[in-house]
Amino acid sequence: MAASNAAATNPRTAALAGVRIVDLTQFEAGPSTTQTLAWLGAEVIKVEPPGAGEQSRGASAEGPGLDSHYFLLLNANKRSVTCNLKHEQGRALLRDLIAKSDVFIENFGPGTIERLGFGYEEVCRINPRIIYAQIKGFAPDGPYANYLSFDMIAQAVGGAMSINGEADGRPIRSGATLADTGSGLHCVIAILAAIYQREFTGRGQKIEVVMQDVVTNMCRISYAGQAATGAAAHRNGNQSLINATSPSEAYPCKGGGRNDYCFIYSSRATNRHWERLLEVIGREDLVGDPRYSDPVARFQYHAEIDAIISAWTRQHDKHEVMKLLGEAGVAAGAVLDTNELSKDEHLRRRGTFVTVQHPVRGEYTMPAWPVKMSDSHVPVECPPLLGCDTDEVYGKLLGRSAEELAALRAEKAI
Repeated sequence: MAASNAAATNPRTAALAGVRIVDLTQFEAGPSTTQTLAWLGAEVIKVEPPGAGEQSRGASAEGPGLDSHYFLLLNANKRSVTCNLKHEQGRALLRDLIAKSDVFIENFGPGTIERLGFGYEEVCRINPRIIYAQIKGFAPDGPYANYLSFDMIAQAVGGAMSINGEADGRPIRSGATLADTGSGLHCVIAILAAIYQREFTGRGQKIEVVMQDVVTNMCRISYAGQAATGAAAHRNGNQSLINATSPSEAYPCKGGGRNDYCFIYSSRATNRHWERLLEVIGREDLVGDPRYSDPVARFQYHAEIDAIISAWTRQHDKHEVMKLLGEAGVAAGAVLDTNELSKDEHLRRRGTFVTVQHPVRGEYTMPAWPVKMSDSHVPVECPPLLGCDTDEVYGKLLGRSAEELAALRAEKAI
């Protein structure tokens, strides 16, 4: 594996210490891949065009010259170099960087990286051990190969929107970026597997992640009903995708705000959860009522059940509802918004959220890598300013002199 210069990749504390990533990604799907690898200890070198840098840096509406929070949330723990891939000397630098790296990853629009001269075959000739990863919206051998895609497009064509929303309403995309970050995490898994396989084969390989495929895979449970009935899965609000039951709903709580709800779910497999729920809300009189004797029966009377439960939840705030039911062994979750989550003392102590100091932006809070590993810990570091590592990477790693770097800048190659 390539030697790493990153301070965070101490081999005693980081799982991917010594792995170097050439990162030509943009927006979310690709950057979520490389940020995850960086949080596992890899040295990620983000290659950006000189001037404005990667496009998402400029996604801020707060003013020119400020890296957007969108960029900051997806590019922690990376290094940044500038490189003009439309300039031959810039391409020469990238070729030299590829020769000293383990992984090459990009998620440009269809055909872009090939037109720049860095398709799979070209990169393999430079470094046969390279793991070459691409994230695209659609399969390169399919009818939509040249179509652009974003998260919401992939959610549509991957089936997620068809099963999300109220039964009698229009398709709704998830507010969580299932396709972008989902594709990124699938790509991470493949890269890690390829690194492991290379230890035995001595060669790299190509990884193809298609966002439509990823979303389809993430919706796989919705195909259970289709397998049984032959009918397509459908939108069903807050009901289970497999079998309808009651309760399975977000119930309004005291306060009446837009997120003052608690989701309550009674397992389909047993009546014990239902009976525990009745005990907590003071309706033991309904235990054994034939109308609610099993999950199927309860679903037939779900409107009545929703009214009974809502009458109780409206007397308590969502945190009280979750506590009372949770301690009684009933599945319940308060609907927490981003502000509540980022200020939660437990989540902050756990490191789910961290505060980062940015040299221009100042302090901001962001979600960190959610997985805890006993022998691998990489603290969250500030995302790089554009090109802040250019001289060190090209100088120390590639051996370019200060005079050569000055000439490259004059030529607008970096």
